[in-house]
Amino acid sequence: MIETIVSICLGIGLAASAGFRVFVPLFVLSIATHYGYVPVGDSFLWIGSTTAMICLGIATIVEIIAYYIPYIDNLLDTIAIPLATIAGTIAMASTMIDIDPMLTWGLAIIAGGGSAAAISSATTATRATSTVTTGGIGNSVVSTTETATASFVSVTAIFLPVLALLLVILIVFIGIKVFRKFFNKNK
Repeated sequence: MIETIVSICLGIGLAASAGFRVFVPLFVLSIATHYGYVPVGDSFLWIGSTTAMICLGIATIVEIIAYYIPYIDNLLDTIAIPLATIAGTIAMASTMIDIDPMLTWGLAIIAGGGSAAAISSATTATRATSTVTTGGIGNSVVSTTETATASFVSVTAIFLPVLALLLVILIVFIGIKVFRKFFNKNK
């Protein structure tokens, strides 16, 4: 039972990170799986392969750099929500071993994909607001914050999964407070 709870916390932490950066949590999971820190289900063993680690590493670097290029960052945001949803679902499903497949995929789609989609939607709105209010000058601050958050939550999820879940809850709570304050101010 404790292993199940830990794997759910791990999955949600990685999935939420995918809402900030699609490839960062998958790359962190790949490294952790490759070196034996995180067990994954049999159908997800590929994620720990050297090939996957290299490909996800390259994708991570390209994604991070692309978010610092004006206009490309906003273009990436148009595809980020569906990609984050898929990445969040994969991250969550891969970490849930020895659990009924119906429960695994149900939780992966709802909790994993849902948390990634919600956070990705919020970051897309944040970047759009930054673009409008600063002419895109503030987007590099948004990008740096997103990358740092994705990296920190992903690594925390690997080593302290329960803390990662608490961080995700805190991030969502802060996000709700900020958006409420912003929208109430504009009324």
